[in-house]
Amino acid sequence: MVINTNIAAKVSANNLDKSTNLLNASLARLSSGSKIVSPSDDPAGMAESMTLNAEIGQTSAANANVGNAVSFLQTQDGYLQQVGSALDQMAQLAVQSQDATKTNTERADYQKEFNTLAGYITDTGTKDFNGVSLFSTSPLSVTTDGNGTTFSMTNVDLTATAYHNAIAGDISTTAGAVTALAAVTAAITALATDRSIVGASVQRLTYTGNELGVLQNNLTAANSAISDVDVAQESTNYAKYQILVQSGTAMLAQANQSPQSVLKLLQ
Repeated sequence: MVINTNIAAKVSANNLDKSTNLLNASLARLSSGSKIVSPSDDPAGMAESMTLNAEIGQTSAANANVGNAVSFLQTQDGYLQQVGSALDQMAQLAVQSQDATKTNTERADYQKEFNTLAGYITDTGTKDFNGVSLFSTSPLSVTTDGNGTTFSMTNVDLTATAYHNAIAGDISTTAGAVTALAAVTAAITALATDRSIVGASVQRLTYTGNELGVLQNNLTAANSAISDVDVAQESTNYAKYQILVQSGTAMLAQANQSPQSVLKLLQ
């Protein structure tokens, strides 16, 4: 029997150290809610989780872009709806001005109202959304996923020929009213086409937004399976490690008492 080297105490101390480390790791997982507290817990899982987190962030950003684009288009269509009302009224004025029972003085009054409505359409063409022109001569590209894929929104140009000819109409004479009516009718047809294109773009982007939402949910679920702790399972492990630490502490105390039995041989 030796007293300089207490092998039993060293083994007990090592076991206690392992149990204590496991207990601390379990406590860290429970307190953080994550299975991967440090890279050493699961190196491959951590790498995969980081990739998924990046993709989730990119998908979320793309979804925000799509949502903003839909708001842009809805605002644009709201203005176009009012432009349509103005063109309808201008067409009515052009028809009324062709009435043979009307005097030129009355036609001049119609022309004033016609010009006011035309001015409204011209002013609408200058409106913007968050500093971006609603009625540009160039299409806008919307990023629709985390890989940078884009969708081109067809532009609506209120300075296009059909609108320009309608705005420039002159209904102060019967002949002018006939020409103006044809121009306004052409503008209404052009507006119908433009609004249908805007509606199609809203529908396309709405589908894309829904798709991105589903993708984001699935990516989040996949990342959760890798990184989120199972509280029920980890609580069981924590209780086990607590018992091991307590029993290891008790056994280390017993092992440290063993050399004292040597004193009996010296008595």
